[in-house]
Amino acid sequence: MTDPPHDHPNLIYTVGTQIVTLHDLVAPNGRISHPRGAVGVVVKSPLGLGYPYRVRFIDGMEEWLPPSQLTMLAKHQAGDIGDASINVQRSDLFQHVIFQCIIGSQAYGLAGGDSDIDRRGVYLPPAHLHWSLYGVPEQLEC
Repeated sequence: MTDPPHDHPNLIYTVGTQIVTLHDLVAPNGRISHPRGAVGVVVKSPLGLGYPYRVRFIDGMEEWLPPSQLTMLAKHQAGDIGDASINVQRSDLFQHVIFQCIIGSQAYGLAGGDSDIDRRGVYLPPAHLHWSLYGVPEQLEC
């Protein structure tokens, strides 16, 4: 099977290509103007490899970005987006458990010496994780 065309190492993105930033973009005042994962569109392509792209973001702001700081949206979507386990790895979602109880044999007093402890609960992830491109898992498992 051949690699998708957007995996070619010498690919130069053309004008109109949607890209995703791989790093936070910091404004001159020191604040983050666009966080990692921001989507923009190429408005000027470089003449060769290693030169920066001119990228316009949804708020109208334009930046020159080196190829190492961006990737094609299609390539990014084919990768990790939608994999909720990424947010589990990056954030301790167990800190957001708002209710937890013991169920099963332990709860009914029927546990033996080799019984495990079964738990159920509810967690409330922060909005920025819930609304991220990765989403959050439906349930947490230990």
